[in-house]
Amino acid sequence: MLKKLKVALLYTALSLTANTAHSLDIADVADMREGSMRKLVIHAEPKEVSQIPFSAPDGTTFQLSDFSGEYVLLNFWATWCVPCRKEMPDLNTLSEQFSDKGLKVLTVASGHNPLPAIKKFYAENALDHLPVLLDPKGAFSRDMDVLFLPITVLISPEGQEVARLKGDAAWAAPEAVDLLNTLVAQNPAATATSE
Repeated sequence: MLKKLKVALLYTALSLTANTAHSLDIADVADMREGSMRKLVIHAEPKEVSQIPFSAPDGTTFQLSDFSGEYVLLNFWATWCVPCRKEMPDLNTLSEQFSDKGLKVLTVASGHNPLPAIKKFYAENALDHLPVLLDPKGAFSRDMDVLFLPITVLISPEGQEVARLKGDAAWAAPEAVDLLNTLVAQNPAATATSE
């Protein structure tokens, strides 16, 4: 009986420590990188992100600081980019799966992307869980050090870049979903939101 009590107390202490040790989140998932997630480069130190605004088609502007408190999977893409187009349905699926779990999926069309072409692509691929976001002059993209497409950046709830993936990925594959589930489950703010 005493042994079971000690184990229960140790488990409780570890779970409380895990919830407060938020800075360890990204390191905890490093060994989970399989499949196309092997391309996910986890930074040894978090990096500052751009605060240059990007916009919705109606002119509403956003900054990355608007999304603090939850993880952000920020994807830079273009209508003319074949690998970008290939991964967008997966990102849509991911956005649907994680909409209430503390991970926001944002896809920003970088550079010249005519709105009719974006809307047509979204309609043809049933991309109904991804916001249409624009960076028509590429200023936000350049400030985020996006030199080619696609690039996907993982931003922590504290608003810092913690990982980056160059090229396309299978974002709806089990290994990607498991990695992101593990990561967001460690965010106390997200856990409180989803309950």
